[in-house]
Amino acid sequence: MWLGFLCLLALLDLHSAALSTTPRYFPTSYLSRSPTSISNWSSSSAESQSVSNFTGSVDDRGTCQCSVILPDTTFPVERVERLEITAQTISKKFEKELSKVREYVQLISIYEKKLLNLTVRIEKIEQDTISYTELDFELIKIEVREMEKLIQQLKVGFVGSTVIIDQLEVEIRNMTLLVEKLETLDKNNVLNIRRQILALKNKLKECETSKLEDPARPPPPAPGSCTHGGVVNVSKPAIVQLNWLGFSYKYGAWGRDYSPQLPGKGLYWVAPLNTNGRTLQNYRLYNTLDDLLLYRYNQDYYISYGQGSGIAVYNNNMYVNWYNTRNIARVNLATNRVEVTQTLPQAAYNNRFSYANVGWQDIDLAVDENGLWVIYATEASTGNIVISKLNDTTLAVLNTWHTKQYKPSVSNAFMVCGVLYATRTLSTRAEEIFYYFDTNTGQEGRLAIVMQKVQETLQSINYHPYEQKLFVYNDGYLLNYDLFFQPQ
Repeated sequence: MWLGFLCLLALLDLHSAALSTTPRYFPTSYLSRSPTSISNWSSSSAESQSVSNFTGSVDDRGTCQCSVILPDTTFPVERVERLEITAQTISKKFEKELSKVREYVQLISIYEKKLLNLTVRIEKIEQDTISYTELDFELIKIEVREMEKLIQQLKVGFVGSTVIIDQLEVEIRNMTLLVEKLETLDKNNVLNIRRQILALKNKLKECETSKLEDPARPPPPAPGSCTHGGVVNVSKPAIVQLNWLGFSYKYGAWGRDYSPQLPGKGLYWVAPLNTNGRTLQNYRLYNTLDDLLLYRYNQDYYISYGQGSGIAVYNNNMYVNWYNTRNIARVNLATNRVEVTQTLPQAAYNNRFSYANVGWQDIDLAVDENGLWVIYATEASTGNIVISKLNDTTLAVLNTWHTKQYKPSVSNAFMVCGVLYATRTLSTRAEEIFYYFDTNTGQEGRLAIVMQKVQETLQSINYHPYEQKLFVYNDGYLLNYDLFFQPQ
């Protein structure tokens, strides 16, 4: 039929143009109908169906309309590329996992050999005729622990079935239990005795070491008491801290105020000299040791007349050598005002007879259980140490003692219960308390008490009667020493 022919033409036209699959409608009213074309509808329709699906119809007005559905001719390039990338990624992951499996297979083979070797060794140990030592057990234990670590690594890294690994872990655990059991089956108790002997040797060694490191400490006297036979030893130094001004301020003094009325309530003081090693201009006060350690709640004061590091603090007063004179000044720490100045008769000053390696300390003030003292030298004593007891309020000299010890050969000195103790340098890391003079009896003599130090020079030594400690200024570092006394 003519209608079929027209639809076939439309189909061929669309197919050749490779149009989209959207159905198209072709009106054919502009064509004349021919009866002869209608007769060929069947054949035309069959040919068209081999090309694509189409339908045709004539409406009430005689208009021919065709509907053609064409196939999608677009090639899916992007999907093919994504498929290729996915395939490559999967292939790489597979190769990586396969290499891990090969590695695990090799490790498992090694572990099996080690287990076999351990089994043979333990079988030998189990035989009574074979002697064994503790070393055998320790070596086995080490190897078993190594295998335990490797098994744990395998369990973490292995992907897939872990049956073999679990079996190995069980065997290693059994091996550990077996070794422990064998140790308990030591019939002669050889290993147990050896261990006990070794433990005793270690304890003995620790005891001997502790004796060397920490000297024997007799029962201490009551704080602030002189019921003892004098200093017999000192502890190792305890480094409290560096002075607050830093490494450059190597010269100075520090300590704790002592008051017989409030012996355990004194404040702490730190007085670094200027970098010239002579002038005292700044000092600091702390209410507690914790405040000093943390550099907090400090009170800073300035003076312009201090000289040298022979400083002492007693009853909330600081005692210093007045700059460029033989005078002594008493400074009220509550007000930072000079209350009294007093001349020390005949005292040498300005480095005439200062300590060895410590300048500007011709006049060295000290405190002990009996009060305030001054250690110095005179021209009349030809440089030998002179000790004077002072009135802590008026600074008047109450009594004086002359010694036979040359002051410039002494590195520093301090007073304890009316006894002068002098030090000298042994090395860059050690001092020695080598001399004493007892003002109570007038006796003097030699000692050999070694004091360790952290820096080369002891710039000053101050004693605190209640704590029974030495406060030492060691080239900028603040040190503490405990004193040990001979029982009376």
